[in-house]
Amino acid sequence: MRQRQLGTNGPQVSAIGLGCLSFGGMFGPTTEAETLNTLDAAWDQGITFLDTANRYGEGVSETMIGQWLKTRGHRPHIATKAAFSDDPARRIDNRPEHMRAELEGSLKRLGTDHVTLFYAHRHDPLIPAEDLAGTMQRLQEEGKILGYGLSEIGPYTLERCHAIHPVMAVQNEYSLWTRTPELGLVQRCAQLGVAFVPFSPLARGAFGTPMADPASFMPKEFRTRIPRFQPENWPHNKTKLDAFHAYARQRGYTPAALALAWLLDRASHILPIPGTRGADHLRAWAMAPEIDLDDRDREEIDRLLPIGWAWGDRYDDQQAATVERYS
Repeated sequence: MRQRQLGTNGPQVSAIGLGCLSFGGMFGPTTEAETLNTLDAAWDQGITFLDTANRYGEGVSETMIGQWLKTRGHRPHIATKAAFSDDPARRIDNRPEHMRAELEGSLKRLGTDHVTLFYAHRHDPLIPAEDLAGTMQRLQEEGKILGYGLSEIGPYTLERCHAIHPVMAVQNEYSLWTRTPELGLVQRCAQLGVAFVPFSPLARGAFGTPMADPASFMPKEFRTRIPRFQPENWPHNKTKLDAFHAYARQRGYTPAALALAWLLDRASHILPIPGTRGADHLRAWAMAPEIDLDDRDREEIDRLLPIGWAWGDRYDDQQAATVERYS
């Protein structure tokens, strides 16, 4: 698989990583065997970058990755995250003691003494960005992390953190149906030499095969709250997606692979992290880095899915409460 660099001073990693949210059961039940099989398939396809978090299944995702590392002996680059708190009065906590304790828990579950990348899963508005960067710098100097990142932030937080200590990566949602990062964040990352890591690059299954179907979502699954999947928005969105799926098949690609290829084509510092519970789905998009789009592809994709095409927001109000806004 083609490689890309994780920030100015970071390592070379696979051009797409594996998002490991679903290992924690966020998209429905999964088994240990399925998870290990998916990780095996990722490694076999040349994926060397795994993305997880302490909150994915309340540690289940990290534990499964740790078991895979122990039994297989592979050494991929791992990114994990922390910031969410169980304190109802403080949903996000970037205090040094919280970030350190959460990282230590992640390292224990992963069975390692360091990770390549440690994100602040959200920025705590009670902690100045400069103080957060200082916390991350100390963790890096201690050898617990190779670099740090920020998630769901605006360009202003990136600039403030980077001025104190260089940021390795920013992770925000970005795909053909969520293009907010084009309002300056993707560009600022490029200017600063920071990798941009899109999560949900397949639009929470909308570019999958089969396409995500709201009628099949489990009752308490978080996608049931997303406005874009609601009855007033989904018929429009599905019609637009159907046209894109048809074009991908016409070109001989899976819709997922073409959607990822579009992201990779945007800029060389972009490293998407699609997720899946199954090895078959992974194999359907793992060839995305080998797809070279031409001008006809770019023009047709822009015609089928012009910026702003999706109806509804990407989060409901509660889900969006911890996300930094910018315009």
